[in-house]
Amino acid sequence: MNNEVCFLPATELARRIRRKDLSARELMQASLAQIARLNPGLNAIVSLYAEQAQAADEKQVRGETLGALHGLPVAHKDLFLTRGMRTTFGSPIFKDFVPDQNLLMVDRLQAAGAISIGKTNTPEFGAGSQTFNAVFGKTLNPYDTGKTCGGSSGGAAVALAAGMVPLADGSDMGGSLRCPANFCNIVGLRTSPGRVPIWPAKSGWSTLGVQGPMARTVEDCALMLSVIAGRDARSPIAIAEPGSQFARPLARDFKGVRIAWSADLGGLPVDARVAAVLASQRPTFAALGCALEEATPDLSDANEIFMTLRAWQFDLAYGELLDHRRGQLKDTVIWNIEAGRKLSGPSIGAAELKRTALYERVRGFMQRYEFLILPVNQVPPFNVDEPYVTGINGVAMDNYIDWMKSCYFITVTGHPAISVPCGFTAEGLPVGVQIVGRHQDDFGVLQLAYAFEQATQLWQRRPAIAN
Repeated sequence: MNNEVCFLPATELARRIRRKDLSARELMQASLAQIARLNPGLNAIVSLYAEQAQAADEKQVRGETLGALHGLPVAHKDLFLTRGMRTTFGSPIFKDFVPDQNLLMVDRLQAAGAISIGKTNTPEFGAGSQTFNAVFGKTLNPYDTGKTCGGSSGGAAVALAAGMVPLADGSDMGGSLRCPANFCNIVGLRTSPGRVPIWPAKSGWSTLGVQGPMARTVEDCALMLSVIAGRDARSPIAIAEPGSQFARPLARDFKGVRIAWSADLGGLPVDARVAAVLASQRPTFAALGCALEEATPDLSDANEIFMTLRAWQFDLAYGELLDHRRGQLKDTVIWNIEAGRKLSGPSIGAAELKRTALYERVRGFMQRYEFLILPVNQVPPFNVDEPYVTGINGVAMDNYIDWMKSCYFITVTGHPAISVPCGFTAEGLPVGVQIVGRHQDDFGVLQLAYAFEQATQLWQRRPAIAN
């Protein structure tokens, strides 16, 4: 079987398996062949479990009820617990760790019939938007192997872009679903906090980090979200709405829908190549009928809020490791934990108060505009040997995540946001567009992203290495 099947949308693959035009075993064999051909040069999947999918086919032969993802290979981020599958968190401390339980999202994917094929590479503990670690090394961008794939869900984005899997999961605190999608010409949805319940979790009430779907198309993301979303009592912030709502058709008329267009989110430095690609697609949104206006919400204090709450979360999650395994932690993780330990109760409280005020300002802004459109990242994919961006347009970055403001300023608003393919630079590097929706309107975000995707069809441009 040639690799064309590897680039079919997950929705189409699911239909073919149900019609028995394609077996789960045939799809798995095609995926494994693509992994064997491309993964050695890209390093996207770091722990492979070559399930042959025989059990899935036998279930279908017996006439049993099939889940929405029946027979589809899926890869899990190496931050996520997977029963019986090595889970390293990208850390030498856990290089041989094999958990005896699944993350809730993994359970839901498997219950829907997805077949876990392996783990995808991530920076150590997901810290940073460049995928490399001391356990597995660096993951390369399939569109240019001299460039980064982003992070922290970088391995997932590369596996999708290269046709190794039709679906993959990821997480996002400062942009880790959106950034690698942006750099690899795929789709990554930062879901509303609580949309995909997280369990087990050390900090169950936290709304900074979320989990969500990654795929090559918007419709595939919606399919995956229909399975992983929905209430679970083990997550105190879980949204009660069932995931089934995301199985509805995404088509919508956007005539007259008011949208805010922000080229730089109020003055952030943006690489001219990124700005040019976004500007070139503004007429596409207009052609969809959208009423575009230049406007940016007041995101005052967003940087302080994010940096404070992120540092606090790092201390909560990894402080004990700093006490006992400091020599095995990378410098940026140590920096983030130590920043958390310097915080006082009043400083954390002040950040929460400022976040509430920021939310109110953005909520008011979004009453006028149904969507906000802006860059995903302020730069295109950069040299894979650079740990992080140190400057943009002559503006020096203060730390290893400072260049991610166009993502993490949105994080602190709590609004859903998606990265969808938008175009390519003159060098052939992917650039995505970020679409932000109203509070908990994940479906609306998917609808606008779908309309844009259908108008541009940019998702069909594959990396040359994968052909």
